[in-house]
Amino acid sequence: MKKKYLAMLCLLGFVATSCDDSFIELTPKDQFSAGTFFQTESQFRQAVTAAYVPLRDLLINDFYVSEMRSDNTHYQFAANDRGTAIVHRENIGDFTDQSTNSYTNAVYFHCYSGISKANIVIERLAAADIPDAAKAEIDGQAKFLRAFNYFLLVRYYGEVPLYLKEIVKVEDTFVDRSPVESVYNQIIADATDAMTKLAAPARFPQNGQVTKGAATMLLAEVYMTQKKYAQAEQLLNTLPAMGYGLNAAYADAFSVTNKNSKESIFEVQYLEGTAAGSQPSNFIYYFLPRTTNSRIITTFGSTVVATNNTGTGGWNTPTEDMIKAYETGDKRLDVSIGIAEGTYNASGYLTISASKSAVGYVPEAGKTGVPFIKKYLGPHSNPNNTNNNWPIYRYSDALLLLAESLNEQGKSAQALAPLNEVRTRAGLANVTQTAQAALRETIAHERRIELAFENHRWLDLVRTGKAIEVMNAHGAELKKQYSYLSSDSYQVTAEKLLLPIPQSERELNPGLTQNAGY
Repeated sequence: MKKKYLAMLCLLGFVATSCDDSFIELTPKDQFSAGTFFQTESQFRQAVTAAYVPLRDLLINDFYVSEMRSDNTHYQFAANDRGTAIVHRENIGDFTDQSTNSYTNAVYFHCYSGISKANIVIERLAAADIPDAAKAEIDGQAKFLRAFNYFLLVRYYGEVPLYLKEIVKVEDTFVDRSPVESVYNQIIADATDAMTKLAAPARFPQNGQVTKGAATMLLAEVYMTQKKYAQAEQLLNTLPAMGYGLNAAYADAFSVTNKNSKESIFEVQYLEGTAAGSQPSNFIYYFLPRTTNSRIITTFGSTVVATNNTGTGGWNTPTEDMIKAYETGDKRLDVSIGIAEGTYNASGYLTISASKSAVGYVPEAGKTGVPFIKKYLGPHSNPNNTNNNWPIYRYSDALLLLAESLNEQGKSAQALAPLNEVRTRAGLANVTQTAQAALRETIAHERRIELAFENHRWLDLVRTGKAIEVMNAHGAELKKQYSYLSSDSYQVTAEKLLLPIPQSERELNPGLTQNAGY
């Protein structure tokens, strides 16, 4: 009994002497919290780097709404799998998507994830005790990322909530949709500020961070969307002095050994590998036809890479219309599109027997040729672990926007030089047509080919007022080919130019209205 009593006294003594303010550290000294982290330049650089990360999540969803919703690509119908994950993605391409669609909703959420991270950096930088030059550069990066995400949101969803501060209270999350004009005003303010604070690339290859060139290109595209062609022209003409130019070959822009080249104005970074810190891409495994063995396509020399992609593949398949759009002799076709040839098994999966060029392709007797996006097929060692970056802005994009801006101002003769610079690299003859309407169609066609599968086509169609006309005609042709397309698919109206606001967001925030037609 005495021993138990002494033990109790010792325990009480330990508690009495230990129950001071430091006994339980809510913010341990060996760990960072929001209250202690944002102190040094290094910490702010880590924080702004984190604001880039949602772009990777965005990109594995964005092609469904930017390419597969256009005439560039379709999907391979999965007759044996009608699960929600399959149907939701098909619905996007068919224009039958609704506000509960997981993939259109993902685009919305990932954009706001990037905005949230940028807001934290921007707000906390104001009081940071770090060198002014570093503060300006970090702020410029964060402003670009916020502007870029809002630019996607306003084009996809129209009016959207405008969050410009770090969320610290629950009630701060319930924000109504802002008018489109207000969103654009903020995008322009952020992009202009970023352009002022960021430097041009110091060297090529670049390090992957946004630069003055990226901010300039973003603002120019905003002005093109608003039909402010003179302002866009002025900005686009500043890019050559920053060191940008076309690579010698079209394929160089997508080579894993030529990342962040002089043609790259901004690209999202990926790093192949299994070690800590690796951030591999895997786009090609989404874009290949569904197969139990990818070996024929994904083997590089003596490096055999084989996997079953039946759970991920079959998406963003180049359409017949897309392949026919290439002019004879266009070098970009072979770089951009490949053909997986083989036979389908009873499960609807392609047994691949050959990898062939799309140039002049004719299937062998008894075989089926399935096109796939080839420009993201780079050498790699492990399945679903590739080293390909994703281009956001390339210099060829800038040249074609410049040609368009000049033509829309009636400077059609001047528009030929940037247009033909792009065509010459592709091995095509110069355009000499200077009639404005005809040249407008030529430039739009050139953008479709040059920027194929880089998430520009749908937004270009909307921006130029051609989406309804082009997609209804395209849908009519697809319905002749594919019996699985329902009668309500490809009924493209003005309401379908916007995606629905996620229903889950509206349930949390009743003040959010829904876009018409959903």
